[in-house]
Amino acid sequence: AKGKERQWLRHQAVGELDDAKIIDGLTGEKAIYKRLFSFPVSTGFSRVVFPCQPGSPQQKPKRLRLVVDVSGSMYRFNGVDGRLERSMEAVCMVMEAFENYEHKFKYDIVGHSGDGFNIALVGCDKVPKNNKQRLEILKTMHAHAQFCMSGDHTLEGTEHAIQEIAKEEADEYFVIVLSDANLERYGIPPSRFAQVLTTNTQVNAFAIFIGSLGDQADRLQRTLPAGRSFIAMDTKEIPQILQQIFTSTMLSSA
Repeated sequence: AKGKERQWLRHQAVGELDDAKIIDGLTGEKAIYKRLFSFPVSTGFSRVVFPCQPGSPQQKPKRLRLVVDVSGSMYRFNGVDGRLERSMEAVCMVMEAFENYEHKFKYDIVGHSGDGFNIALVGCDKVPKNNKQRLEILKTMHAHAQFCMSGDHTLEGTEHAIQEIAKEEADEYFVIVLSDANLERYGIPPSRFAQVLTTNTQVNAFAIFIGSLGDQADRLQRTLPAGRSFIAMDTKEIPQILQQIFTSTMLSSA
């Protein structure tokens, strides 16, 4: 037979950026690209790989909004479990991971606290370009958590992010909420948070709990839809969680 089939080969050093491996770039991984090849079909000889022209390129960027908890409890309990430091490290990871990939991923970062539910930290048209600019974002997060009013706007911040991001044209939509698991203190039922996370089927919304007093995070996660929430009490877990989030949406849409 002379027919050929086309397949993506992943883990390449050059080629088109593999969306599922963007986060791997944070750890220094170089093979984060994919290339489209054609293979001879059903021949009696060894399979020979032939590069071919890439398929249709991604026409629109994927859209990500990171919703970050900068409430007073993040600052107050940072000495207990390092939650604010972990949140700032996660934000720094995202900013570094998507640098120079704005044509593939368009992102912005907002905060929520007792002061409000849509506190601008990084605009999608003003992403930081160097370490100095990224440091300023982290300083803003720390100062806000230290001096903001008491209160919680997790629900409002998540709901607003999902509504706003869906108004734009994009290849795919992501909302990722970084928060402690302190919802019960403010009388927020887990069922309400679950409802907000799944309010729009077009938007892939997830929560990553980076702070917990006792088993708060475990109890909260058990009440949320499967696969929609994660617990990261160690910063090293966050790249793997982000990769799992992006990969899971690719598999579910396959």
